[in-house]
Amino acid sequence: MKVIVAGAGAFGEKHLDGIKNIDGVEVVALVGREIGSTQKVADAHGIATVTTDLQEALDLPGVEAAILCTPTQMHAAQAIQCMKAGKHVQVEIPLADSREDAEAVLKLAEETGLVCMVGHTRRFNPSHQWVHNRIKAGELSIQQMDVQTYFFRRTNMNAKGEPRSWTDHLLWHHAAHTVDLFQYQTGEKVVQANAIEGPHHPELGIAMDMSIQLKTETGKICTLSLSFNNNGPLGTFFRYICDNGTYMARYDDLVDGYEKPIDVSKVDVSMNGIELQDREFFAAIREGREPNSSVQKVMPCYQVLDQLEKQLQS
Repeated sequence: MKVIVAGAGAFGEKHLDGIKNIDGVEVVALVGREIGSTQKVADAHGIATVTTDLQEALDLPGVEAAILCTPTQMHAAQAIQCMKAGKHVQVEIPLADSREDAEAVLKLAEETGLVCMVGHTRRFNPSHQWVHNRIKAGELSIQQMDVQTYFFRRTNMNAKGEPRSWTDHLLWHHAAHTVDLFQYQTGEKVVQANAIEGPHHPELGIAMDMSIQLKTETGKICTLSLSFNNNGPLGTFFRYICDNGTYMARYDDLVDGYEKPIDVSKVDVSMNGIELQDREFFAAIREGREPNSSVQKVMPCYQVLDQLEKQLQS
């Protein structure tokens, strides 16, 4: 399967590292904003074609699919561009930074029947899969999720410590992970959502701190704290408070409420959530089926984010 990757930054490289472990997939082109830095990444991964033009990559012979790791503000338009070119597409989280743009992507995905998947990686991390499998087996029921998403980003820097050409967002990017995961793990829709935010950064124009509360139809709740002001430790930490135990997930690692490690190495074929996400994308294309974290399945997340944004603006 010939695929292209758009975005040569931190997450573009994460996908390239994951794809090299997947048989039968070849990245034939890398699309980037600057040709020089993009060429360096392509050379490191043995990618033949480098371009700054997404359409040029989509037009290469035999290309079936695209993975978009570009700035948030470009996601929806580029996902639509890929599907209009007849290509399956996986777009990194978030799908869009507005409900209207997300719904436009959904509409075209339904019209074309192409695989359109969103990179909601938490659905694929072995730690969260372990919890999900126990919930599906009837062994656990979530009472509350307590989540902390903490970074130190007072300037426009990416995960590699390099300058960004765009501005990240606590609500439409980082909260999207938890809002989707909460509904996915509980199997219920959010019926009540509240948000408050701290002061906006004078130059970046975004809230640097945010607090979100969610409640499902049967009363399960989620408390989410987010910050770009936190100077360590960095990352997202999930506490699952259940009827039958407490569990804490940190990316691909899982411990119980007493910090006892839980072996999740046999949950899936890899411990790399990004690789597992990509495996699902390619498998869905080959098998002609809807993938986990399809645009259809994650749309309730963006509906909640839209509700929260309107609440904050009011």
